Amino acid sequence: MDDIALLRCAPGFIKASVLPGVFVVLLGLGTAVAAPETAAVPPAGLSGDTVQPGGPLPPANIEDSLFASPTTHDHIGRVVVPVKINGRGPYRFIVDTGANHSTISPDLVRELALKTGTQSLITLDGITGAAQVTYVSIDRLQAGDLTIEETTLPVVWGPVMGGADGILGAAGMSEKSLLIDFQRNRVAIASHMEAAARTRAIKIHASRVASGLMVLDTLIAGVHVQAVLDTGSERTLGNMALREALRSQQLGKKGFVAQLTSVYGATKEVEPGEVLLAPTISIDTLRITDVHIVYGDFHIFKIWNMQDKPAMILGMDVLGTVASLNIDFKNQTVYLGSVPAANKDFLSTPHDMSNIQSMRK
Repeated sequence: MDDIALLRCAPGFIKASVLPGVFVVLLGLGTAVAAPETAAVPPAGLSGDTVQPGGPLPPANIEDSLFASPTTHDHIGRVVVPVKINGRGPYRFIVDTGANHSTISPDLVRELALKTGTQSLITLDGITGAAQVTYVSIDRLQAGDLTIEETTLPVVWGPVMGGADGILGAAGMSEKSLLIDFQRNRVAIASHMEAAARTRAIKIHASRVASGLMVLDTLIAGVHVQAVLDTGSERTLGNMALREALRSQQLGKKGFVAQLTSVYGATKEVEPGEVLLAPTISIDTLRITDVHIVYGDFHIFKIWNMQDKPAMILGMDVLGTVASLNIDFKNQTVYLGSVPAANKDFLSTPHDMSNIQSMRK
């Protein structure tokens, strides 16, 4: 029988800061969540809740020395990698496995004296809506073992970048491995998965959909859910199909309370969201508890054709709590390393994850 590993996320953790999130179709970006308001849950059958959107949120700071920043009690982690553009750099790009394309900030466009396309605009699909944006053409993008020749990069407004120079999407990584070590502050893009990355780690099979997204088969309270692995999203988001599938169970809990919030993305649209504590999330042998999912009728799920069945975006509020996260895109496999010692009060495991001997293949 396979051992079961348990991750427990910080109860009630809400972080109001701007982080980039998801790319889709041509491009896309995602999630910033405003501080929530508390509200009673409406009776089943009523239409969706509403919330008045607030003003724009300030960007989060990036410390120049950090590449693999873990999630803690008061900080949502992020993953940054050094990138060269046309041989210049390196520059700091946020790694976004929920993006199928890379983008560049206006400041870096000016620094490199790149000319934006004037003949047409590119459609940017983000969490909350779509927008027309300009783009630049570059000769070469290099990040570790990844090299992309003669490509275009949409120019995305500075606050969405949270201080970074751009966003590195999953384009071109289909034969690569992404290695993220939160304990050693190391991020690498390699042609193969290092043996050390597989040691003392939970191995989880994933599937790669047409847009290049890595999707995990997930079970929440008996509901089958498609979970998109997204290092670019600060929060875990759920679609309305998942919300309705779990509604009856959550409403049955005594003293159950929902929170309302506003969700910001790469575009000007602001969508209302409902923050709810999720039942235990099961992914293969992994059990994740105390996760607050932000539910909403988000544009991104329509773009991914995931609006009709339960689906979620697994963000850095969960992914950033492990010691290491390693994604083998070629073999469609994810390795989650043991819980960092510094986070023992933040996460708990019924068994020491370093002692897991039997894992599903």
